[in-house]
Amino acid sequence: MEYIVICSVALVASGLTLFSGFGLGTILLPAFGFFFPLNIAIVLTAVVHFLNNIFKLILLGKHARLEVIILFGFPAIAASASGAYTLLWLGHLKPLFSYEFFAHRCDIMPLKLIVAALMVVFALWETLPRLKNVSFDKKFLPVGGILSGFFGGLSGQQGALRSAFLVRAGLSKESFIATGVVIACLVDTSRLIIYNRHILSGEMNSHASILLAAVLAAFFGAYIGNRLIKKVTLESVQIIVSVMLCAIAILLGTGII
Repeated sequence: MEYIVICSVALVASGLTLFSGFGLGTILLPAFGFFFPLNIAIVLTAVVHFLNNIFKLILLGKHARLEVIILFGFPAIAASASGAYTLLWLGHLKPLFSYEFFAHRCDIMPLKLIVAALMVVFALWETLPRLKNVSFDKKFLPVGGILSGFFGGLSGQQGALRSAFLVRAGLSKESFIATGVVIACLVDTSRLIIYNRHILSGEMNSHASILLAAVLAAFFGAYIGNRLIKKVTLESVQIIVSVMLCAIAILLGTGII
């Protein structure tokens, strides 16, 4: 069942989010989170996100703008490492409290509570018009890099913030997409270095097959997106996804999953 769910989500999310510049990690994390502990789900999502961005970089990378990458991407690298270390620290904290729910022990974990809150915030950011259309002046690019990088390292949810800052950077559509992909790759590289001890552990090695399947599904989704859906209205899809994300966030935050 996990193969069907995770691969389907990876394929659809990769295709639908190719041109928005964000969304894959936000949508894919809950799919992994249904079947794996949250810290493992974040790492698995990070690997798929990184490799998918490398694939998109091959497709679109020639349009990237170096000056924006320097202003935004370099601060994001350092902040991503801080976020990743915060994730590892939160993952070792004890439950805040526990309770019984239909004979099921539910632990309110600090990591799940924080990630649940971030899921709600970024789900709303990617859906509500007032938040979705927020943008920041070009002079704030380094600040945007720090914020996007930190949250990317902590939970993988970096794209909405990145897009809000890049949209005012004077980029063409192609440059906006390609520059965002390059920055996402930098952030993913930084956090994966910190996550490294999890990836090399026996626990992560045992998930290699599902990881490979998700990566291939995401590649196929990006390929289809690049060829067939360059102009698609995604309002209804985004609303459905956001409602699902908020529901999953409630289940995470309350310790039910």
